[in-house]
Amino acid sequence: MEKYLYIALFAPLVGSLVAALFAQSAKNYFVGIFTSVLIFISFLSSMLLLGYVGEGVVVHVKMFDWIGAGNIEIPFGFIVDQISVIMMVTVTLVSTIVHIYSIGYMDHDKSFNRFFSYLSAFVFSMMILVMSDNFVGLFIGWEGVGLCSWLLIGFWYHKESASWAANEAFIMNRIADLGMLLGLFLIYWQIGSLQYDVVFANIENLNPTIVTWIGIFLFIGAMGKSAQFPLHTWLADAMEGPTPVSALIHAATMVTAGVYLVVRASDIYTLIPDVGFFIASLGAFVAVFAASMALVNRDLKRIIAYSTLSQLGYMFVAGGLGAYWIALFHLMTHAFFKSLLFLGAGNVMHAMNDELDIKKMGGLYKVMKPTAILMSIASVALAGIYPLAGFFSKDKILEVAFDSGAYFLWFALFIGAGLTAFYSFRLVMLVFFGEKNYEKYGVHPHEAKPFMLYALTPLALLAIIAGMFEHSFKEFTTQILRDYEFSLDHSVAIMLILATSVVAIGGILFAIYKYKNGGFSESIEKLPIFQLLKNQYYIPKFYEVAITKPFALASKFMWKNIDLRVVDATVDAIASIIYSTGQKARLVHNGNLSTMLRLMVVGLVVLLILVILFRP
Repeated sequence: MEKYLYIALFAPLVGSLVAALFAQSAKNYFVGIFTSVLIFISFLSSMLLLGYVGEGVVVHVKMFDWIGAGNIEIPFGFIVDQISVIMMVTVTLVSTIVHIYSIGYMDHDKSFNRFFSYLSAFVFSMMILVMSDNFVGLFIGWEGVGLCSWLLIGFWYHKESASWAANEAFIMNRIADLGMLLGLFLIYWQIGSLQYDVVFANIENLNPTIVTWIGIFLFIGAMGKSAQFPLHTWLADAMEGPTPVSALIHAATMVTAGVYLVVRASDIYTLIPDVGFFIASLGAFVAVFAASMALVNRDLKRIIAYSTLSQLGYMFVAGGLGAYWIALFHLMTHAFFKSLLFLGAGNVMHAMNDELDIKKMGGLYKVMKPTAILMSIASVALAGIYPLAGFFSKDKILEVAFDSGAYFLWFALFIGAGLTAFYSFRLVMLVFFGEKNYEKYGVHPHEAKPFMLYALTPLALLAIIAGMFEHSFKEFTTQILRDYEFSLDHSVAIMLILATSVVAIGGILFAIYKYKNGGFSESIEKLPIFQLLKNQYYIPKFYEVAITKPFALASKFMWKNIDLRVVDATVDAIASIIYSTGQKARLVHNGNLSTMLRLMVVGLVVLLILVILFRP
């Protein structure tokens, strides 16, 4: 099975390199098709490995010795176990659909070939991240997805907003990555290895305080990648990139890396339940925090982005409370309906000439019925309605919170479930139903190309049925992850499910009722709470005033007063002295006989004086 590991890992890289050869050439459909086929081959290989690992075995390969310096010995090795193979299948499946969809979506873009090179490199970096058998390999993939996200978010670099968003995402993640690096240094300092098996076998022998700091530092890295508060602002701004990129970042790559890290390092977090509870508490806060901002936003893609942020909070609640397989399960199901939502939003954007304001849409159901149905399915799954995928994974997280005695966390997630259902169908109602507001702007919407719709069909199917594999998923992943033992009575669990379902259905019905009848009045938008949510709790403004502007002013001061007046002046002075000395010394070599004789006499006189002064 080793060859399938190599195929799954390196097929996206081959696609990226081949596409790069055509980067400066005119649009070539061969590039899109070729890269899509290679990603699909990677998916097929991942599926074969899934079946093989399902028999209780692990594929572990060491390609070669990678880093050897002093006592550091890090091989270039990869592992396919019950955790990594789930991520491999999820990443390659969603990526295959995104690649196929992008052939149509990027059809009119002059940088068509370059886009597919970046996109395949993104997938390859994520595969490195999830397949590595050590923390250094994971970090290489970690930085790889960071680089590719910068390239793809800022893909339309001629737009100032896109370049700014790409830089914001990159810099904010570099801040978090410093924390992760400190965690890796601490692991090596204490254990002498960064191999997963060695680290997890010896972590129990460390001082609990050291383990706590390792867990904190690693989670700081996860906070950046998965956009947890307060490092969350880049996620919504990342919508400046092409919509297929948004689908890939939010569903299968980048933001899921933080959750994967917590799940992969479960042996560490199990030993530090206090840190785990902090992770869960932050996740519950983010679940409600992000959902509240989605309630009032009018940007089609940003609403879905806030939804991702909220659902990541749910995943961290499960991971923080020790239900690692449930966190991974929600990661997988969420990937299907979230990528479906984003790609459906791409169809709407094309139909509306890239308009994103949902208040300028309405009535699109009649001209975009397939897209409306697909996005409605995804929204129902996101809301957690039975029997769609979101019901099984998200409700399980609420059960975990209640079972753990973390009733406040459960209540926060419960409120979040109602808000999620409301804002999801607020989007559906304002985009596809009601008054045709787009007519006021002279827009003539149209449905997406048929093959783009067909590409979305597997995601819609999985959004419906994926949750039904809960028990087999649990049996598969708990071969390596600790199982979470529920102590709830069956009747209490049923009551929790019913309560969550009622609040979700209530949110959907309220959204349908309210926006079927024109929505809220304009006076609502003048309320302070509305302005607070609309402006993202003024956190971006606070960052601008408290961090960005002072840093810019300090940089300008240092440039003018230190760099120019001290550093540059010192360097220039040294250069000037050397130059002037050289100019004077040139006389020695000008070839003039009279000058040479004079210099010889001067030299002779100097030597005689030295002899007289220093003779013994």
